[in-house]
Amino acid sequence: MFFWPRLLAAADSKIGFVGSQPCRTCHPNVTSTFFRNPHHKSTVNESLAPEKQGCESCHGPAKEHVEGRGDKSKIFAFSVKNPRQIVDRCLTCHSETLSRANIRRSEHTRADVVCTNCHSIHKPATPKALLASKQVDLCYQCHPNVRAQFSMPFKHRVNEGFMTCSDCHNPHGTNAPTWRAAGRPRMVDQGLNNEQTCLKCHTDKRGPFVFEHAATRVDGCETCHIPHGSANARLLKRPTAFPLCLECHNGTPGFGRTTEGIPAQSSSHNMADPRYQNCTSCHVRIHGSNSSGKFLR
Repeated sequence: MFFWPRLLAAADSKIGFVGSQPCRTCHPNVTSTFFRNPHHKSTVNESLAPEKQGCESCHGPAKEHVEGRGDKSKIFAFSVKNPRQIVDRCLTCHSETLSRANIRRSEHTRADVVCTNCHSIHKPATPKALLASKQVDLCYQCHPNVRAQFSMPFKHRVNEGFMTCSDCHNPHGTNAPTWRAAGRPRMVDQGLNNEQTCLKCHTDKRGPFVFEHAATRVDGCETCHIPHGSANARLLKRPTAFPLCLECHNGTPGFGRTTEGIPAQSSSHNMADPRYQNCTSCHVRIHGSNSSGKFLR
């Protein structure tokens, strides 16, 4: 007798589910094309529990919603829910992959940019990932400064469709930093062995090398390069090599990995002489070398 109220509650929790058929009556614009949607598989899988099947797997029990003639307060309507509730509802099913393990502490979630801001479940513009619009246009809506960088003379070919933003960034959040003293750019994904995402494509720079360039291994690629776009060749921060190198190789004490300062250029190097203004003419293996500590070969 003590457990009788609990049994009634358990029974009532199942009564509120009516299936997806009533939804088709009021929402034909959604259901007519929903068969193309990856979420449709839950509609036809009758072996699933009611709370994991069809429309009600996302929107919750629909009985009171139907009886209330479409009352949004009687169902989980994403358009009226707060960001935290939306993330919690989507993660009910989409929390199984490591790529979303950091979504709750990602910069997007902290700024109240949640699933429905980027994804359109009912009317997606792209079949992959159900994005609300083309990925590059979607990102540019909030990142217009990056759009300007991709219009530079030298840039990664995102606008041309050769690559996408998610090739380097994880919009759902990333793991702890492994370079730039934990001050890496936001949402930058990691490659193999927690390496910088740049090395996924630029594999010849990966190493390991016998003689490593500290700027590459410790500080990261952005020490010298602007990843989105630059007015300088090779996406460099400076138009020529020697002022970029002298930013670190200035002999300042208390600087560098051993606090002894990074060695300045030799006295035989006259920076006014054009022969010495392109450092990489001699130091050809600037990202790392297996034979020369000065990266000469």
